[in-house]
Amino acid sequence: MIKQILGKVSGKKSKSSKNKDFSGTISPNSTSSSSKRSDYGSGNSRKLVNSDISAPLNPRFNSTEKNFRNGGHVSVSYEALPSFREVPSSEKQNLFIRKVNMCCVIFDFTDPTKNLKEKDIKRQTLLELVDFVASSNVKFTESVMQEFVKMVSANLFRELTPQPRDSKVLESYDVEEEEPSMDPAWPHLQIVYELLLRFIASPEADAKIAKKYIDHYFVLKLLDMFDSEDPREREYLKTILHRVYGKFMVHRPFIRKSINNIFYRFVLETEKHNGIAELLEILGSIINGFALPLKEEHKLFLSRSLIPLHKPKCLAMYHQQLSYCITQFVEKDCKLADMVIRGLLKYWPVTNSSKELMFLGELEEVLEATQQPEFHRCMVPLFKQIARCLNSLHFQVAERVLFFWNNDHIESLIRQNRKVILPIIFPALERNGRYHWNQAVHGLTLNVRKVFFDLDPELFNECLLNFQEEEAKEEKIKSRRESTWKRLEEIASDKVSSNEAVLVN
Repeated sequence: MIKQILGKVSGKKSKSSKNKDFSGTISPNSTSSSSKRSDYGSGNSRKLVNSDISAPLNPRFNSTEKNFRNGGHVSVSYEALPSFREVPSSEKQNLFIRKVNMCCVIFDFTDPTKNLKEKDIKRQTLLELVDFVASSNVKFTESVMQEFVKMVSANLFRELTPQPRDSKVLESYDVEEEEPSMDPAWPHLQIVYELLLRFIASPEADAKIAKKYIDHYFVLKLLDMFDSEDPREREYLKTILHRVYGKFMVHRPFIRKSINNIFYRFVLETEKHNGIAELLEILGSIINGFALPLKEEHKLFLSRSLIPLHKPKCLAMYHQQLSYCITQFVEKDCKLADMVIRGLLKYWPVTNSSKELMFLGELEEVLEATQQPEFHRCMVPLFKQIARCLNSLHFQVAERVLFFWNNDHIESLIRQNRKVILPIIFPALERNGRYHWNQAVHGLTLNVRKVFFDLDPELFNECLLNFQEEEAKEEKIKSRRESTWKRLEEIASDKVSSNEAVLVN
């Protein structure tokens, strides 16, 4: 894909090699036209004024660099440099540094008519850098890495400006239906992200040297960008951070801790973040690689960060990824099932039926990986909640929980613990069988009742007798309450003409 783009920009085929780590495509529609290429060859250039560029301030950058604004006037001579094919191999890394420094200039993309020539020169240069990193077979020097990280930071790390939305819109925000915010600078940002991805994946970038510049500060700035509203940017960030996690082992604890802190702030303070799903997707891969037995740090992460993520109203935006992470933990260590199930019960929705359906789906996945000892510890509070779901007036909730009996593993757990479970859920089953308005729920309930009757008729009849006794007691209480109210009304009607207080024994 990069070959085709470079071919359109320069009119020549590039010598880039195939890269298995390539992820993401660059749109050919934004490549420069043939009329622009004559400018590159002629070397025409002009001075850029301060209003033409908007470079973010970064404390790690040298304030004397000509390509960064530091409160004073900026004047940069912007001209196309020779291609890598035109210089000997010994000069290629120096040319790489010069091209990288030239790409540190940040243009204003909010005005598509401004600096067209300079933007095209920068785009062509970035594409040449991508090709060079992909095809280089010479180790990158420390000075190359330093300048490279400086350029990437200047282009990518910027202040995000979210679209204004009031609180009511946020509550009903549907990530699949709403139009995401697209960054006008994406045609250049995408190439910079692709360049960073290929640099990290390149075997010529020595991790021992690169970690000096792709450090904790750099990782934190990457994580800040996950709040971008542009899904294309978040997709690149997800891939890049995962590669950083894989290549720089020294950063792994810090990355996990930093993601942890993002989750804390999201759950406890803001409940607003665009990149929770992508961060969870990275964590799903990380959790999958955890060695056994699990460290205490990982178990705390599950209990303090992942399980509380069920609390926010916008759970639907990332529930699929969260459910995968939770299930990964239970599959690795079945003893965690009790903690997870109790955590789900703690955050179980009361009035949100769509969220309740998500909980039921996740609960079924967790129960599939739950073994008998853990199930035995949590089955009483679990089936009290299941009984409430059985009597839900929302037919999908009642129907979804009745489908648990179609799962062989869950039915086996229920079968072995029926003497505890059936007395808990029998009243709910009986009321559904008599009164539930939905015919599908009514039929599924009768099927479950039949399963229990066939399994243990004696227990079933005992539960039925207890239910009938409780029902009779409730009828007596109801009758007594009605008679009391009737007597109060009669006394009140007798005293209606006077101001005398009514006392009832």
